[in-house]
Amino acid sequence: MAKLVASFGSSHSIMLASQREDWQRGFLQIDPKNPYYYNRAGEKTDYDTLLAAAPPGAGEMVTPEKMSERFDMAQAAMDELRERIHAAKLDVLIIVGDDQTELFRNTNNPAFAIYYGHTIRNAKAVVTPKDHWTQRARMWRQEPDGDKDYPVHHEMARWMIRELCDRDFDIAAMEGLEPGQFEGHAFSFIHRRYLAGKELPVIPVIVNTFDPPNQPTPRRCSQLGAALRTLVAAYPADLRVGILASGGLSHFVVDEQLDHSIIEALKTQNTEYLSSIHPKLLQAGSSEIRNWLVVAEAAKELDMEWVSYVPGYRTPALTGTGLCFAAWRTLF
Repeated sequence: MAKLVASFGSSHSIMLASQREDWQRGFLQIDPKNPYYYNRAGEKTDYDTLLAAAPPGAGEMVTPEKMSERFDMAQAAMDELRERIHAAKLDVLIIVGDDQTELFRNTNNPAFAIYYGHTIRNAKAVVTPKDHWTQRARMWRQEPDGDKDYPVHHEMARWMIRELCDRDFDIAAMEGLEPGQFEGHAFSFIHRRYLAGKELPVIPVIVNTFDPPNQPTPRRCSQLGAALRTLVAAYPADLRVGILASGGLSHFVVDEQLDHSIIEALKTQNTEYLSSIHPKLLQAGSSEIRNWLVVAEAAKELDMEWVSYVPGYRTPALTGTGLCFAAWRTLF
């Protein structure tokens, strides 16, 4: 039988595909234009309101020196996580991520989907010298030398879809991509940053975290994680399986209180807390916390052994991303 031997979590923010100078100067250019701001109570707001409400001394948190220090912390955390993923010696990695109108559109946007083709494509990066730095950062998630087809564990993915449907989950099944489509950023970031040079089969599990009105509740995300844990153990093949949450934590307003409460619940396996997070707190980029809820429940029989958290402030309005990286105990 298969065995879940390791679990991981990683933010995939554009911050993590950006350069040091982009952290120090670039976000001051683009954050004031971001239309997806919600305050820490989950109410819609805007940059000017956030800036006016920022505490005294907020500007000191985003000096070039502070930004550079946090950049180094995030890079070190990603290096550590990559080593842990490789050390787990996995046969397959289930990646739980979201789609932001990349493979799906609001004309047809499932709450849950699983991709079960034999491979999944990432596209060639298209970059010109005139491109804005944000375009260069987005393109870093894509391939430098041409389209690339990454292996998928087709048999296990297809089996999981059927088994989940038998357990009353409504799963959209994806056997391939249309011409011009390629895997979304939640998955391409993992391939490029953590799995580069490693032909590890994956199973992409796609959660609609971002786009209303059909985002799954936190409780339903935990239920999916529990089902995945059961199914991994029931799969009739001798496989070392890992599962990884891609995205989060809080953004586009950094909410350290929310982030640390989630990290503590992950450490203590507090399913009830994670399942009962109010959906108002999981809007815009913070919605990706749902991916961590799935993985946390799937990894319920493992202990979290390492976590790194970087409060990724990037403007005096305290906009940014709560950058988090974690690994649950690997069983050898």
